[in-house]
Amino acid sequence: MSTMVEVSVARLGLDGSTNTYVVILKESGGDRVLPIWIGQAEAESILLEMNHVKKERPLTHDLCKALIVGLGGVLTRVDITRVRKGTYFAELHVDRGSETYRIDARPSDSIAIALRVPAPIFVDEVLLALPGEEAQEAEEEGGLLPETPPVQSTDEMTADQLKQYLSGLRPEDFGKFHL
Repeated sequence: MSTMVEVSVARLGLDGSTNTYVVILKESGGDRVLPIWIGQAEAESILLEMNHVKKERPLTHDLCKALIVGLGGVLTRVDITRVRKGTYFAELHVDRGSETYRIDARPSDSIAIALRVPAPIFVDEVLLALPGEEAQEAEEEGGLLPETPPVQSTDEMTADQLKQYLSGLRPEDFGKFHL
């Protein structure tokens, strides 16, 4: 049986080789990471929550939080459990009364919801790699990642500035997944 390791969202970026968003999860108290390629909507939702930007109307992940809480549930954790054919699998652990429900979900959605609750995120230890290992593996497979300066911080942006920033992202704005 594998060990689950607690992680946090370390970075969100754009992979220049695939033009796809990547969320970088980093183990708590360690150096290992897990990059997961995600869709634009999920990347924006994660980034908005990381920067404490609230929309006038609830986004899908806000709705999921409201449903869990409104139905008397507590999201106790998110587990990213495995990868199969390049697809990662996750579970939401929701306690309601004396019952615990494990709900199959995409990691990107699970992360976005966990950030809103908040709830801890865990990854199966076998999925973690030291920084640079995933870039080296990508290079060996022919998917070179460009070496570029770090991405601009979004910590102090207003909602309009964040929207403008997201719309102007280019693949060359992101480098290898070094933290």
